[in-house]
Amino acid sequence: MISATLLTPARTSSGPGGDRPGPTRAAERAYIGVLVVLDTTVLAAATLIGYLARFGDEPPVGSEIPYVVVAPALLLVWLISLKAMRCYDDRVLGYGADEYRRVSSASLRLAGGIAIAGYIADVGVSRGFLAISFAVGTVGLEVARYAARKRLHRARDRGAGWSRKVLVVGDTAHVLELVHTLRREPYAGYQVVGACIPDALLAPVPQRLGDVPVVGSFRDIPEAATAISADTVAVTASGSLTATRLRRLGWQLEGTGVDLVVAPALTDVAGPRIHTRPVAGLPLIHVEAPEFRGARKLVKGLVDRSLSLLALLLLLPVLVVIALAIKLDSRGPVLFRQVRVGQGGEEFGVFKFRTMVVNADALLAELAARNETDGLMFKMRDDPRVTRTGRLLRKWSLDELPQLANVLLGQMSLVGPRPPLPSEVARYDGDLARRLLVKPGMTGLWQVSGRSDLSWEDGIRLDLYYVENWSLAADLTILWKTFGAVIHRRGAY
Repeated sequence: MISATLLTPARTSSGPGGDRPGPTRAAERAYIGVLVVLDTTVLAAATLIGYLARFGDEPPVGSEIPYVVVAPALLLVWLISLKAMRCYDDRVLGYGADEYRRVSSASLRLAGGIAIAGYIADVGVSRGFLAISFAVGTVGLEVARYAARKRLHRARDRGAGWSRKVLVVGDTAHVLELVHTLRREPYAGYQVVGACIPDALLAPVPQRLGDVPVVGSFRDIPEAATAISADTVAVTASGSLTATRLRRLGWQLEGTGVDLVVAPALTDVAGPRIHTRPVAGLPLIHVEAPEFRGARKLVKGLVDRSLSLLALLLLLPVLVVIALAIKLDSRGPVLFRQVRVGQGGEEFGVFKFRTMVVNADALLAELAARNETDGLMFKMRDDPRVTRTGRLLRKWSLDELPQLANVLLGQMSLVGPRPPLPSEVARYDGDLARRLLVKPGMTGLWQVSGRSDLSWEDGIRLDLYYVENWSLAADLTILWKTFGAVIHRRGAY
């Protein structure tokens, strides 16, 4: 994940954005302008809703408070609070959870400050008006930011939208690895436009690393960044780039509007597990060990079982309709029970609605040559073993609903790695075996990132990332994104 690969950009100019290249800075300003307009609209609506919900369409009786002044003042102070909490800082916009945290923090701090000030000054502003306004406004701000971000992500996926133009600096192998990582998630907004490598000046002809042009060596990094209009220099590992040279590079970039970011060799570690501690002038990175047991795990299990039970009760009519459709479409049982491997290597039977003919396993050998995925799984877009009802169920991922029973029994989690087959586990090496340290999930990073469209390598990488960096907040985010993945039917076949 990019958030685990790149440290927060260090601003090398005093202003917000500095003297960035014209087109990049203009696109950035336009996006921030859209956010300001959205925030203003949301807050205006929130204060109006707060007033109408508390007082209706009649002016408050017996109140000396001029709400026609209070509401606009609250809106203005709220916008100032968002600005003060750096909610419009380009370093947190468009990717990661920090943007949402800052928006919520700004709103909650302002609400607390107004409550304390109102109590001390004994101002008679309606608490109902303030409570409703802040509740609606905080939720509205988060929803508006989410909508703006999704639109930005779609633009970035098309090669448009506001993105950082990145000059990658480092040894050849590490440059190629970082380029691959950044391009794996184009919606994060890091567009590689050039590279600087140690031996660039020794080449008799212009060099390229894949499709990335080599535009200079370590001696002329600032000049190379200016030549290709880069607004970010990303430094990756290199034996030639010492700490002293890196510090001098930061000095050279001061006042240019070009950000300096450092990509450490440590990858796929989420931010909450990383802590920087200055020791003797060195920013040492302390990495906490993954958490596989303890109170947080007990809470996760309780949440899993509670939500699965609630979902089973609510979806009972849907499950009955699906069962009837399967029974009428083809002969055989409604449910398909397959042995999978769970936490600690323990085998269990995973429940799914049957989507294939009854002798599907016997026909697998005949179709092995038509496997459309690499690695240890078998995937085929137009699998002839799938029934008519099965295609519909797979299209909308409804065939996996019976796995809620596995979650209720404690064999699976709502969110986790993909549950593997015993034949896959038999060929696991030491790295892959780490997937078995947690319970498999009905959904996971693999689900919201493309499912069957992912390569085996990417699927494993996402599973291992989740195992190492799981959290309840991340689980809720993945569950939310799962609905979008199901609706858009990404990788479902």
